[in-house]
Amino acid sequence: MRIGPYQLPNNVLLAPMAGITDAPFRQICSQFGAGLTVSEMVLSNPSLQHHPRTLKKLDYRGNNSLRSVQILGTDPRQMAEAARLNQDRGAQIIDINMGCPAKKVCSVAAGSALLKDESLVARILDAVINAVEIPVTLKIRTGWDLVNRNAPTIARIAESCGIQALTIHGRSRACKFNGNAEYDTIKQVKQSVSIPIIANGDINSAAKARHVLDYTGADAVMIGRAAQGKPWIFSDLNTNLGNTVYSPLSLTEIKAVINQHLENLYSFYGNDSGVRIARKHIGWYFDHLGTLPAEHKTAINQAQHAARQLALVNASFNLMTPRAA
Repeated sequence: MRIGPYQLPNNVLLAPMAGITDAPFRQICSQFGAGLTVSEMVLSNPSLQHHPRTLKKLDYRGNNSLRSVQILGTDPRQMAEAARLNQDRGAQIIDINMGCPAKKVCSVAAGSALLKDESLVARILDAVINAVEIPVTLKIRTGWDLVNRNAPTIARIAESCGIQALTIHGRSRACKFNGNAEYDTIKQVKQSVSIPIIANGDINSAAKARHVLDYTGADAVMIGRAAQGKPWIFSDLNTNLGNTVYSPLSLTEIKAVINQHLENLYSFYGNDSGVRIARKHIGWYFDHLGTLPAEHKTAINQAQHAARQLALVNASFNLMTPRAA
C-alpha cells in the first residue's frame, strides 16, 4: 500500500489513540511490524503548539517508521497552520482527525462531530492540503449516527480535495465504542472511490483481519485497542496475512518486551510520570497473560519508583495464574 510517495512495508497499521500511542508505544509496535504508526492527536489551537505535552506527542525518537502526525480542530486556517508547523518539524504525513467520538471533542464540533457539516469538512481538507507538500490522510467514522451514515459522501469529498488515504472506523459517532463495528459502509466507500481505504474497528485477530480485508476490499487494516498489552499482534497478523514470517513469542521473550517498554517509558517521561503511565500498560499486558494476586496487583499500582515497579512486574511472572490460550 502507498500513501503519496511512500510505499508502506505492509498493510497492518497502528491506529492513533489519545494517551496511548506515544513514542515508546509507537516504537514497540513498529518493532513488531506495524506498517505505519500515527501520533496521538494534537490540537490545532495555536496557543498549544509549543506546550510541553504537545511536543511529547510529536516526539519520534527511537522510531524509524514514517512520521505521521494527527491533528484535530475545526478552523480551516488553524488546521492549515498546524499542518505546516508539523511539516516543518519533520512530519512526513499529516492525518486529520474526524473520527474521535469523545464528548469533550465533539462538544466543540471537532472530531467526528465534523461529519455533520460536509461543507466545513471540504474547507478544512482544502486548507490543510494546500498548506503542505506532504501527503494528507483522513480518519473518519461511518457517520454521525446510524441513520446518517454519510461516509461515502465524505470519502468522495476527501478524494476530490486530494486526500491520499482514508481510514474508516466501522461505527458512527453515536455508537462510540459500543456494539460491534460494521463493515458494510467501509465496503461501500471502497467501491465509490479510488484512494486507498483503511478499515478500522474490532480487528483483534488474524482471522478477523483477513475477513475484513476480503469483505470490504480495503487496502489495509488499522489496529487500535487490540494492540494494548499485545504489541506483538502486528507480527501475528503479518505472518498470517502472508506479509512476512515471525515466530511466536515465548513467555521469556514477552517478559523482555514488557521490560523494554517500561524502561522506555521511564526514560521518556521521567520517574513520576513514567511510573504513572506504565500502570495502564502493565494492566493491559497481564489482562492477556494471567491473573495476579490482588495484593500484588495493588502493590504494582501503588509503586512510586521505577525500579520498584519493574521489580514487582518481573516477580509477577512467578505469581500469576496463566490465562487459557
